[in-house]
Amino acid sequence: MSNVPADLHYTKDHEWIRLAADGTATIGITDHAQAALGDVTFVDLPKAGQAFGAGEVFGAVESVKAASDLYSPVTCEVLEANGSLNDTPDLVNREPYGGAWMIKVKVKNPGELAGLLDAAGYAAIL
Repeated sequence: MSNVPADLHYTKDHEWIRLAADGTATIGITDHAQAALGDVTFVDLPKAGQAFGAGEVFGAVESVKAASDLYSPVTCEVLEANGSLNDTPDLVNREPYGGAWMIKVKVKNPGELAGLLDAAGYAAIL
């Protein structure tokens, strides 16, 4: 069984989002996603200032098995991309909910979070 932290919201595409009190959020991929991908070899992330609608592709993850698009869970503007993944993309396999976060964003419509899965809902689709 994959690790599914209770404090996150999830998409059916296996992204997670953690909302901070200041209206910013951190986005990454789930433990299930990294396990399905296998050894991650490359992560392509957007630059600060780029904006994405909910469900839009914001980047990609490549592994020895496959390449997979990354989808934004909410409408947002990128504040920061995790530059450490350029040098250590395998961090995604080791710390999917910690050091391997993908982007930090300003959430444009917090109401969109209500349309995402909670931990129990995400665990049910696994």
